[in-house]
Amino acid sequence: MRIGELSERTGTSRRLLRYYEEQGLIVADRLPNGYRDYDERYVDRVRQIRGLLDAGLPTRIIKQVLPCLDKPRTIYFSDATPEILATLEHERDGMTERIQFLTRNRDAIADYLDAVRGGDRRDVPA
Repeated sequence: MRIGELSERTGTSRRLLRYYEEQGLIVADRLPNGYRDYDERYVDRVRQIRGLLDAGLPTRIIKQVLPCLDKPRTIYFSDATPEILATLEHERDGMTERIQFLTRNRDAIADYLDAVRGGDRRDVPA
């Protein structure tokens, strides 16, 4: 698929897709006319990249983690430095905190909706 289709299917700008390519996160084949041609698997890959970026991981770490996402049982980096491991642990812990925060907010909203829809207005703040 061409870059425009990948952009539309992932909600990622063409500019960012080119940046991901520059960073070595995705690779496009080139058609005879010079256009980029992306394999179907890059739809999920770009979504993974976006999720990892949203979680706060830098592209240099994402580049090392991406191969592991395809085969999580064979995670191994020959060049995993203590810095990379510490960064991943820190990011994991931050994700856990954000998940807990989001879960609390989701549950509070669900409780509010239940109270409003159930007609029990006494527990709903004015």
